[in-house]
Amino acid sequence: MELAQVRLLVTDFAACYHFYAEVLGLKPQSGASEGPYEKFSPHAGSAGIALQDRTMMAEVLGELGDTATGHRSLVVLRVDDLDAYCEQIVARGAVLVQGPAPMTERMRVAHLKDPEGNLVELQEWLLLRT
Repeated sequence: MELAQVRLLVTDFAACYHFYAEVLGLKPQSGASEGPYEKFSPHAGSAGIALQDRTMMAEVLGELGDTATGHRSLVVLRVDDLDAYCEQIVARGAVLVQGPAPMTERMRVAHLKDPEGNLVELQEWLLLRT
């Protein structure tokens, strides 16, 4: 078994596409900026994040028609230089809700939300430094 992706069900597909592609700088697979589906990949690693239009999935399952409320997911991305990456994404429109700050003695983190309110945690692993 292999993890292919984490898929987020979203209502405003275009805004979320912009966030993951333009603000966070992840690579879209096909360029389907209006949806109903797109997978994004970081520049390293094999796992990806995908967006799925909530209405389309509600048609398939018949139970997702209501708007999601509360925090239902946390996307975690590891970066090499947290401060530099945060500066870059803030310049592109991201709003940090916390950090960058130490989480443990081995990790620094920053948190932000995508346009749907999904939490995104950016991690810098301090153990990887030599």
